[in-house]
Amino acid sequence: MGYIEGKINRDQISFASMSFDEMIGEDNPVRAIDAFVEMLGTNALHCKYSEPKSTGRRPYNPKDMLKLYVYGYFHGIRTSRKLEKECTRNVEIMWLINIITVKI
Repeated sequence: MGYIEGKINRDQISFASMSFDEMIGEDNPVRAIDAFVEMLGTNALHCKYSEPKSTGRRPYNPKDMLKLYVYGYFHGIRTSRKLEKECTRNVEIMWLINIITVKI
């Protein structure tokens, strides 16, 4: 069983006729956060509770969680509740961790 990962393609055109990649500027700091975390090896993170199990809900990818935390500290968002709220409305975070949330 693998990690919970985003199901979108950053280059896919959405209903707004722009891809997520086009919405994020080339000089946006989220690109640096993404490159930094992707450069790290997953063994260097020492995430013992993120190993996929055969039962229960799959864990989130440790790299995606680290990207989210680094983004939060970069922007002064210190609580998990505020980070969760930002995940549903902030395009930068959606791009960073490859998620798209739709509330109906």
